[in-house]
Amino acid sequence: MTRALLVEADGGSRGNPGPAGYGAVVKDADTGQVLAETAAYIGTATNNVAEYRGLIAGLRAAYALSPEARVRVRMDSKLVVEQMSGRWKIKHPDMRPLAMEAQQIYPAGAVRFEWMPRERNKHADRLANEAMDAGRRGEEWQPSGPPTLEPSALGERPALEEPPALTEPPVAEVARGWGPSTGTPTTLLLLRHGETPFTAEKRFSGSGGPDPELTDTGQAQAASAAGALTGAGIGAVVSSPLRRCRQTAEAVAARLGLDVRIEPGLRETDFGSWEGLTFEEIGQRHPADLRAWLSSADAAPTGGGESFAAVARRVAVARDKTLARFPGRTVLAVTHVTPVKTLVRLALGAPPSAMFRMELSPAALSEVGYYADGNATVRRFNDTAHLGLTPR
Repeated sequence: MTRALLVEADGGSRGNPGPAGYGAVVKDADTGQVLAETAAYIGTATNNVAEYRGLIAGLRAAYALSPEARVRVRMDSKLVVEQMSGRWKIKHPDMRPLAMEAQQIYPAGAVRFEWMPRERNKHADRLANEAMDAGRRGEEWQPSGPPTLEPSALGERPALEEPPALTEPPVAEVARGWGPSTGTPTTLLLLRHGETPFTAEKRFSGSGGPDPELTDTGQAQAASAAGALTGAGIGAVVSSPLRRCRQTAEAVAARLGLDVRIEPGLRETDFGSWEGLTFEEIGQRHPADLRAWLSSADAAPTGGGESFAAVARRVAVARDKTLARFPGRTVLAVTHVTPVKTLVRLALGAPPSAMFRMELSPAALSEVGYYADGNATVRRFNDTAHLGLTPR
């Protein structure tokens, strides 16, 4: 039987725009059991942005529990409920990428939205305020206790008021693009690991096969990256758990005097039975599966591998955790081809097919700035100047 989950989400801004945060709780829709809580301080943002960020975090938490679930979302934001239900147009440019991100977490038709009065959304509201309080103290939000049973979650569902057909509440304008600054962004410097034996032979090397070390060339590339990043204002280093990334990250972190934080969500795609094979060999052994993989982000490699869609979901979670942990700072993220391309694609709002149009060299640097209003800017991609190379 398909599982039924209830997501209650909220977000707030003390100033609109001002210091903002979100909170979300996932419950079993049948019993009211609290299954997960999530919250984060997001820096300076509007109420609307914070509410959308709460929705996204809640849906991601639900997806982590059950990707096949039927989900009911309840929020006291009429704007978000009406826009996500398709009854109001999304006119503000800052809301569109957030709405699109929320829509892509579950398949179409799996999520429905309901409005509820603010006084019935106390759990998510409390989490959002806890996150804002933690942010004011310079801390990261932490859960206050174990999941509980909330029978009130099973109460009568509030009726959704009929909205005006072509109007929506005013949205606070947030400067973007060429306009005034929208606050200090959190910057992710994305560094692909150095060369391994599989890199040189152009073999698929993911998280489901061997865990190769850097070659001598790869170690030299890591050292060059470390030299180039000295003085870049990096405040933290995070890395995929795979050996080639840890070795690259440790070379840079040692130069900067920083520790390396392991982020499992930054690992490479699991390529299933394709691990260790070249593109030509896969085409010979699994031609139909390869064609499907090249044409759909939902197709997975042969033998239980991960689809690009699945990788994008976990990479987005890793991104959001990192942004919440290091707001307004520059963070070096040492990872792999697919996660780097995915983060760039998501920042650009590009379709999954764009992944096949990006070339990323070993030890290349890319850079994305993330603003509290939900916008992102790609500042560079496949930069190999520190290696003495010109990207092809």
